[in-house]
Amino acid sequence: MKFSKKYSLLLLSLLVVACSSTKTPPPSASGADGASGPTAQSTVKMVEVSPLDDPKSPLANRSVYFDFDNYQVKTSDQALISAHGNYLSANAKAKVRLEGNADERGGREYNLALGQKRAEAVKKSLELVGVNKDAIEAVSFGKEKPKATGHTEEAWAANRRVDIVYVAR
Repeated sequence: MKFSKKYSLLLLSLLVVACSSTKTPPPSASGADGASGPTAQSTVKMVEVSPLDDPKSPLANRSVYFDFDNYQVKTSDQALISAHGNYLSANAKAKVRLEGNADERGGREYNLALGQKRAEAVKKSLELVGVNKDAIEAVSFGKEKPKATGHTEEAWAANRRVDIVYVAR
């Protein structure tokens, strides 16, 4: 019996303590006389986001696409290449690897050669906009690194590309 009374008393005291906490009202923006009161200070810190990490930046797009059995850079991709070229020129430490790819059609050796020609074409375009050739490496994966699977024109078109991979920023 003594235990249950002690237990009940302890439970009751905990309940009283928990309910007795007081909340302070939020500070008002202006006092009763209309004068402004203290304002809250923001603890949010401004962080600068690299244009390479900003999804709204033109640098977010890092693939140049090609027509079937072709390694000529399209005029429509010149703005993309210029944006990456400007970034690379302005950031001396930045380096890229251009990864040439092909769709699944064609033999292994043919697709490796085509992927290399595509990577070299993008490299030449970057050099023409002023990028130091030592900041660029061109490699080919042929058909070994597909972006899309399937045997449709949409899948093949997605795989005929050069990916711009930043290896140093």
